[in-house]
Amino acid sequence: MKQTHAYRVDLTKIDGGGEFSCPRCGAAISPDDDTEEAYSILGSKANNDGLEEMVIRCNNCSSHIHLTGFLLLREVPVATDDEKEENVCYIAHV
Repeated sequence: MKQTHAYRVDLTKIDGGGEFSCPRCGAAISPDDDTEEAYSILGSKANNDGLEEMVIRCNNCSSHIHLTGFLLLREVPVATDDEKEENVCYIAHV
């Protein structure tokens, strides 16, 4: 019987745009990788507030990685282009 290693990664505690290394083998895992070469999505948990946890498998070492911190990331306001333009004030002196 093969042993599966499981890890928990809190996305609020990593720097960058969501990229991190597999805790076991160091393989680069990026949310921009839509080819599933580095990892595969195994499942997710959600509640009324949104995504709570996502479980992925590293395709290099087969470790299961539980990604957490989505709720806290959701609370961080991100200004869209429209909102950025609304915050710009033009003052003309005569």
